[in-house]
Formats: sequence, structure tokens, C-alpha cells
Amino acid sequence: MEDEDDPVVEEIPVHLSKTLADNLFLLQYPVKSSATSFDDVRVVNCCVKPINQQIKIDYELDSGSTNYDSFKGEQFALAADGRHGRDKLPKVTFRSGTMDKQSFLSTKPIEDVSRYLVCVLQDGEMHATPLKGIVSMRQMFSYFDKQDNRTKAEQKAEQDADGVAEEEELTQVTVKFARTENEKVRKAREKSFTYLAKRESEEPWCEAFWHEKQSSAAELERQKLFGGSASASASGSFGRVDPDSAALNVHPVEYMDMLISKEKTDRNIDRLLPSRVVCMHKLNELPLLEQLKVILTDAKVVTFQQILRLISDRTVPAEKVLRLLPQVGWLIRGNWVVQSEYIYPEGSVSGTNGVSAEQMCKARDYILYRFTKCDKLERHHLTSITQLPMEEIREILCSIAKLNAATRTWSMLLPPNDNFLSVDEQEISDRQSAFWLARSEKFSEMEQTSSTAGGGSTTKRVRKRSTRDSGGSGLTVPTATVAGSATATTTASSSSSSSTLSRQLSNG
Repeated sequence: MEDEDDPVVEEIPVHLSKTLADNLFLLQYPVKSSATSFDDVRVVNCCVKPINQQIKIDYELDSGSTNYDSFKGEQFALAADGRHGRDKLPKVTFRSGTMDKQSFLSTKPIEDVSRYLVCVLQDGEMHATPLKGIVSMRQMFSYFDKQDNRTKAEQKAEQDADGVAEEEELTQVTVKFARTENEKVRKAREKSFTYLAKRESEEPWCEAFWHEKQSSAAELERQKLFGGSASASASGSFGRVDPDSAALNVHPVEYMDMLISKEKTDRNIDRLLPSRVVCMHKLNELPLLEQLKVILTDAKVVTFQQILRLISDRTVPAEKVLRLLPQVGWLIRGNWVVQSEYIYPEGSVSGTNGVSAEQMCKARDYILYRFTKCDKLERHHLTSITQLPMEEIREILCSIAKLNAATRTWSMLLPPNDNFLSVDEQEISDRQSAFWLARSEKFSEMEQTSSTAGGGSTTKRVRKRSTRDSGGSGLTVPTATVAGSATATTTASSSSSSSTLSRQLSNG
């Protein structure tokens, strides 16, 4: 698309602030209506579990509202705490004797939040802060559980008071000795639901202090979301240089690497990708030789400069890349193409007609050899030389060439690039030319074999008539001639003489 069709409307500076990066959580309320808000609702109690990153918040209910059912609220409080719960229980659910609050408990919908930021736009600048965690707040109904537990406890107490204690049943006891678990078993046990639930229940709740939205403490925390000049002006420290803003004075590619960590990649990417396709994050973890093989296989036809841009480690010298490239690729007219054995590995077959990998590699090598000699190829000519079905020839051509619909000829995906940038590339080109020259004898035998097979067809038998005098009888004898072989003449002289003699005897 041209620049005038898609002009740049506005450029927005982006600042990265890490002041709250270790303590910033995003609270989501998926079951709350979009028309309601908790901004103006008073928080009665707030607790956290720092290790398991759990949050529990109790919001006050307006029991004096016209929409509040006082009778139902008292029933809920009575069911949870009992008739004398406020006097006997050390910790009651509803202190006022009516349901005057609603509780929310957090769950973690996303484990890896390294790709999520909270951004604030102010004065034409965007300030981004990484998140520590994302939690979903869902309403708790623990007072129903308390009602069931209290009912069971009251029934048991009444039975004990009446002396109708249940007889204990004899149960068989088995003794099990704990096995010594290895590292693999221990890690699997620590990932189980039972272990995680037990660890969450064992961690005690820590009381937290809730600051209202309009309080001065909340305003000071919000100022920490700004980085660069905005945070300096807010704190009055114009002379200091913010380390976060100084870290942004890097190359754009390095800046993206800082935002998206290379180690913490999404594990679901490999499952979503097709087979034999490697994502960029996985590619960066491979050795240099494997990276070159993947790049040449996926790019089909690529220049050396494009290969250098695709390599993750840009500190690798170009000379090292040039030394490794001939091990996995071939230089065809200044462009790099992957070797055939990586496209058709040993033991595989083609997808259409099941041609073996050895035949496919031989045909692909011949086509690449032909492209070193000429710019355009015809598919029917390649089919007659390689003796492969047209579907397989088309499959090979589509991976390295493009079809010209007007002339019905195939040419390389990239034009010839004979202007090499270094002496090392020129030396590699000379060695590659010597390699193709050494294999030219084998390819010439393929061409001669196909031409011999095409010209060795059996010719048709041609008959010609010849007049021959047989003993003056005037008998015409046909002669059969086969092209390319000795002339076979059928003679009827003996038979003609016999017939003449028999006629003379009969006349005598």
C-alpha cells in the first residue's frame, strides 16, 4: 500500500514504568453486570494470600435501599450464624443480624501474564506498566456451607445429649509404607489438584487496608503508573534520569525483545502450528545450523541478506553463516535453496503418487541444475527427462519457481542475483559451480537415456510390390520388406515350377 493511501495520523511516545511491576494486579468481575460498578461501594474487609496470589473482598450492601428485602436478609444471617451465633461464635458472618455484605474471591484465569500491560494515556504520551497478575473476582456463597455445617453439628449434639450415640463400626486398617519418590514423581505430585488445594488452604489470610479511590494514598499509587517526564514532574525530580526511560533508548528490535521475553513463550503455539512448522521463538533456541536449515526450508528461495535478518542472534558474523550455509543449501544464480534431502527425507514418499524420496531428490537436483544453465524451463520437457508423473514435477517446481501463464514456462521465485557482496560469497559460488559441473555427466546420462527410450519405438512394416519372372510363367511374387532389418524376399519359383510341370503332364 502506498504511503499516501495510509498516512501516519499521529505518533504517540511510549514510556515503560516498572515502579509497580511487582505489585500491580488486574481485578476482573466476569459475572458483574456492565451497568453496575463498585467504585462508590464501601469495602468492609479485604484479605490477601501473597504466595498463592488470592484476594478476598467484602463489599457493603445497602440494607436501607428500597430494593433490599429485609426479611430475606435476616433469614440468610440466621441460617449462617444461628439464633445465638453472635454471642457464641468467635467470628460471625453477618454482625448486624442481617445480610449486609457480599464477598468475592479471586481465581487465576491466566498463569503467564508477562505479555500484558496496563497503559495510561496522558498529555499525548502512553505510559505502560507490566502486570504481576490477573485475577477474576467471583461471588462467594460460604454462608450456605456454614448453614449445612451448623445444622449437622446441632443434630450431632442433640443425639449425644439424648444418649443415642451411634455405634462405631469396625473397619479394617491397612498399613502402607511411603515409597521413596524420585524427582519426576515429586514434580507430578506438586502439580496435582489435591496438592495445590492443600497448599492454598494452609496459607493464612493476611488482612489488608483498602484505600478509597479518591484518597491521597490511592492518588500517590496512581502516579507510579507514569514513567519518564510525567513521573519526574509529579515527584519534582527533574534532575534525575529515570532508569526505565533510559532503557528505552535502544534499537526497536531489542525493545521488542525486552517487552516479550524469549524464555516465557506460549506453550500452546507448538500445538496450534502445522507439522514441520517452527515458530520464531522456537527457532531462536535452535543451534545456528538448524536455524539455517529451517529458514531455507520455509523460505524456499532466499538471498543471503534476508537470511542474516532472520537469524535471531545478530552478533553472529556473516563469515560464520557463509561457512555453514553450504552444508544445508545450494547457491543457485546468487540465491540460496535448501538441499533436496531436507525436503524429501529418506524413507518418505510424495503425497500424490507415492514416488520414493530418492527419485524425488534426483528429479529436484536435475531441475536445480537446469536453472543454473537457463532462466526458463518447460514442465513437459522435465517430465520426459525425469520419468516422473506431472503432479510430482509440478510439486517440485512450485517450491522453487513460479509459472508464467503467457509462455507456460517456469522461472525461479527470485531473479538472478549475480552481484555478490563479498569475496567469500564469490568463492562459494565458484565451488558450487564446480559441484554442478561434476554432476553434469550424470544429468547428461539421464537426458541421453530419455532420448534413446523415446526414439527406439518399433517402425511400421511397409510392403512393396515387385515383379519377378519365374520360369517365363509371368507369375508376380510379393516381397515383404521390414525397415531397419535385412530384406526378406519370399520366392515362389519352386512352387511355380511344380505347377507348370503338372500342367504339362496333364496335357500330354
